[in-house]
Amino acid sequence: MRILAIESSCDESAAAVYDGEQGLLSHALFSQIELHRLYGGVVPELASRDHIQRLLPLIDEALESAKTSASAIEGIAYTAGPGLIGALLCGSALARSLATAWRVPSLGIHHLEGHLLAPQLEPEPAPYPHVALLVSGGHTLLIEVKGLGRYRILGETRDDAAGEAFDKSAKLLGLPYPGGPQLAGLAQHGRLRRYSFPRPMLDRPGLEFSFSGLKTAVRQAAAAVEALPAEHRPQHRADIALELQEAVVETLVRKSLRALEATDLQTLVVSGGVSANLSLRAQMAKAAQQRGVRVYYPRQEFCTDNAAMIAVAGHARLSAGERDVSAMGARARWSLESLGVPTAT
Repeated sequence: MRILAIESSCDESAAAVYDGEQGLLSHALFSQIELHRLYGGVVPELASRDHIQRLLPLIDEALESAKTSASAIEGIAYTAGPGLIGALLCGSALARSLATAWRVPSLGIHHLEGHLLAPQLEPEPAPYPHVALLVSGGHTLLIEVKGLGRYRILGETRDDAAGEAFDKSAKLLGLPYPGGPQLAGLAQHGRLRRYSFPRPMLDRPGLEFSFSGLKTAVRQAAAAVEALPAEHRPQHRADIALELQEAVVETLVRKSLRALEATDLQTLVVSGGVSANLSLRAQMAKAAQQRGVRVYYPRQEFCTDNAAMIAVAGHARLSAGERDVSAMGARARWSLESLGVPTAT
């Protein structure tokens, strides 16, 4: 089965073509970073307007790159949630309109399931069962994954997500949007142990996260830096960035190991935008080697939002006979555990 996939949950417009036998044939993406940078964050109305302009050209690009005509497409998958409702509606309306015009089935895909399946695009996909650490700007979860659609949330953040903590802290340090990658770059120039930030919720049992306290610690430290002579401030900001990164990474690594112990599993998947962080990958690799754990990641280009990951999930579910049955093509909130295994509808 050959399908077209569309992603428009936030500030990336993307399209991909996926074939059940040949795998990923093409993917095209446009990031709205420059559009939102002036405002220091995503403006939902602007995001929606840009999706309207970008999606059709990206679909044409993906089809051309895959050397595929519309007549060869047998199904269309699109991100139905969670995400910005206006942005989601742009993708879902287009996907369902094309499906009607091309007389093929369509199916809304859970954005987080896409992230969970992104490592399946690699030459050596992660085996089931495994524990997944899904860590991004909007989500931080530990999930037991027994198979496609068989998900059990082990722990999640009580407040800010890890990526959100990075982005908000970067803003406090005067870094431009998007803050996470900027903060990681600044941290490379930092000096270890010049600041001491908490490792939230590591002093108690359980698998939940909390990162709002780290943001408060950064705010206090950044305010203190402003009292220093101007020539010393850049170095201290780098020191703060490094300590924040160390605190977040240590928390993610140790909680992931706890989840593996709790489930008696030896395989870990790390996905989502923050999975691209090099410090996280290095420290996770070190901890995994010591514990005899295998860790799987998506490649860098598939860590952030993309249509290729939606294509993987979409192909699996469309091939099993799932189809859109509701008039609602988008939802801002959507429980991952409500998905279930692929079934014909």
